[in-house]
Amino acid sequence: MKKLSVKIWTLLLVFITTTIVFIVIFTDFLYEELYVQDTEASMMEIAENLQRTYNGGVVTNDFIKQSEDYNRFSDVEVFTVRNPRELSACLPFDIDYESLIGAEERAQLIDGNAVTKRGYENRFDREVVSVIYPLVDENRLEGIIYLYVPLTKMTEMASRDALFLILIVSFLLIVMAFISLKSLERVLTPLAKLKEAAISMAAGKYDTRVNVESSDEIGELAKTFNQMAKSIQQEDEKKRDFLSIVSHELRTPISYIKGYGEAFEQQLVTEEKKAEIYSLIVREANRMQKLTDDLLQVARSENIEDVEIAPLVLSETIREVLQLVKPVADEKGIAFTVKVDEETILSADELRVKQIFINILENAIRYSPKASNILIANKTTQTETTIHITDEGCGIEEEYLPHITERFYRVNKARSRSDGGTGLGLSIASQLIDVQKGRLAFTSEVGKGTTVHITLPIWEDTLE
Repeated sequence: MKKLSVKIWTLLLVFITTTIVFIVIFTDFLYEELYVQDTEASMMEIAENLQRTYNGGVVTNDFIKQSEDYNRFSDVEVFTVRNPRELSACLPFDIDYESLIGAEERAQLIDGNAVTKRGYENRFDREVVSVIYPLVDENRLEGIIYLYVPLTKMTEMASRDALFLILIVSFLLIVMAFISLKSLERVLTPLAKLKEAAISMAAGKYDTRVNVESSDEIGELAKTFNQMAKSIQQEDEKKRDFLSIVSHELRTPISYIKGYGEAFEQQLVTEEKKAEIYSLIVREANRMQKLTDDLLQVARSENIEDVEIAPLVLSETIREVLQLVKPVADEKGIAFTVKVDEETILSADELRVKQIFINILENAIRYSPKASNILIANKTTQTETTIHITDEGCGIEEEYLPHITERFYRVNKARSRSDGGTGLGLSIASQLIDVQKGRLAFTSEVGKGTTVHITLPIWEDTLE
């Protein structure tokens, strides 16, 4: 598997090679378009000027001399001959007459059209471009005007500035290589840090963080990694706390049951104490059953994908739930005041809504004083209803409210387990409300009580 640096350097090399090839092709194009064609155009202009001075008939010596005078003012070599075969005596290099003016070229000349030739000449060691213009009178080729120029090589044109160009190109390549190296370091160094951090995370070091200060995509990736690492660390801490608390919650009742069981086994319990110990064992067993039931409910709540949404009459649901929690409330002499709209129909899952109310009401009963009252009321809008459950308990300080739906969270850390339940009821209620697209909120005043606000959607038919 190739490293990213190798891939980037390969891509850079391909880019430089492509650029060089493009420059070569483009330079050749400019040479042909600007220099060669411009030379041909200049030769044609000279030939046309001479051709316009020809008045027909036999080509005179004066006309020939006039043509040769152009050689003194131009880099173009100009010759006028009556017979094309006479060119071999005029030119400083050998020519093949048949290849220069064959049958096809001769036909073009008689028709008054110019002929352009280009070929390599050993004497000049370069290409020679030539233009042949006809002198025609009554469809007779009386003579020709022959112009030629040895083309300057592209390397010769650049020879004067070759050293300068080489230095410039070398400097640019060095600068490009330096910039590329720094750019690669800027990209690869953070990636290397991310790789090391990922390896540390895989090894269980969840406190690993990446220090990348850039604001580009790599910096954003590092920030995302740090956020992910923080979330994983928090989840790991929650898992450890969860296991620790569950172990503690189970250890206490197990210790009671084991201790008294051994006492019964060794016949150390007196008759007058047996009833009390039996009651304690049953109570601790019920605590373990409640804890395991709540833990199973937490697991189910986390894995809920589908809910059975149906119309649900709120008032009837409240009355059914109150019948279930009434025995616990009667033990403390707690009464319920219900002010729920009889017309409100929820769009919710019946079993899960009942579980929500049971958990919240049990929590309210647990922390309410004896002979107090719990008020249940609701307020409905066009799309949802909010159920308010208000107790007359000790209340909760505002700083603790955002945490009370966390698993096993207790405001009073010193509160006994028998007084405080499992600490999972509100967490389960919060999850069940979320899956039904509802909201859970709390308001509280220390010394006066707490209000739980449960917002759930209502059935659409109730709007008609």
